[in-house]
Amino acid sequence: MSSAVSIRSLGRLHERFVLGRRVHALAQVLAELMPPNASVLDVGCGSGAVANLIMRVRPDVRIQGVEVLVRPGCQIPCQQYDGNRLPFADGSFEVCMCVDVLHHTDDVAASLHELARVSRRFLLIKDHLCENRFDFLVLKLMDWVGNRPQGVVLPYRYQSREVWKEQFRECGLEELFFATKIPLYPVPIGWIAARRLHFAVLLEKVATPARLSAKA
Repeated sequence: MSSAVSIRSLGRLHERFVLGRRVHALAQVLAELMPPNASVLDVGCGSGAVANLIMRVRPDVRIQGVEVLVRPGCQIPCQQYDGNRLPFADGSFEVCMCVDVLHHTDDVAASLHELARVSRRFLLIKDHLCENRFDFLVLKLMDWVGNRPQGVVLPYRYQSREVWKEQFRECGLEELFFATKIPLYPVPIGWIAARRLHFAVLLEKVATPARLSAKA
């Protein structure tokens, strides 16, 4: 069996046993954190499945996406961008949402600053925590299984809780909610894959980002 066939087979197994549950769990958690009547930009929206389900749960919320490679049949309005500069003016959306995207970027801190620039008030982020070598190996395997079949670039830029906190501070962001218990995976996968490796955070802009103020 060729490696290409093996990767496609792995992708189908992931879709069948993991992806559907993951989409519903993420949508439920993120929908509960959305402010009322929010305009939302979903950065790196993928298929738009999570955002689409959020809007079904929260019909008062309006979400549009941006993606480096816009997928045919994306479930929300989506436009292409270069992966660095978002094609919107400062403060264009009340919320910028980013789900499992930042650890794929070339510069996590720069990407956070760009999200903060386009947001009027809130950032809603789902990503990973990596505190040791074992965490890194588990996350790397999960990333490969979930994203390699889609051709996603995998730089494996995972960060510790302290690094995330420092980057939030530099962007002038305050944590309003932070959680690591997100029921993404069924038993027994969850015993390994869900052990404080995932987080969801709602952030509010409370100050001018340090990088921007330094340039002023």
